[in-house]
Amino acid sequence: MKDKLFDSEGKIMEILWDRGTLSAKEICAAAAETIGWNKNTTYTILKKLEAKGYIRRDEPGFQCTPLITRSEVQKQEADTLLQKVFKGSRKALFSALLEDEKLSDSEIEELRRLIEKR
Repeated sequence: MKDKLFDSEGKIMEILWDRGTLSAKEICAAAAETIGWNKNTTYTILKKLEAKGYIRRDEPGFQCTPLITRSEVQKQEADTLLQKVFKGSRKALFSALLEDEKLSDSEIEELRRLIEKR
């Protein structure tokens, strides 16, 4: 991904990731229901997402398909946070996340397995 995904764009991407390829009309209905947006706002965001290459628009019916995954965005956002706030230190990031968090034995074991996979 080249361009940052803004919060408003992320809301539309969440609809697409959750529901799959949808027509612009269906996205507008979903955005009105879940976010409270009007049709013009949703169409503006769809145009921005298409221009950035995050969605593909197919005719007929302005069918919108996501071209990036939720996982790709999560990784980019995590890396941005890591670099911006923690100066690239994963240890500092994890320390901040776990500082006040009580973890169960199974959660600790799962984290251990994830670290060992690396």
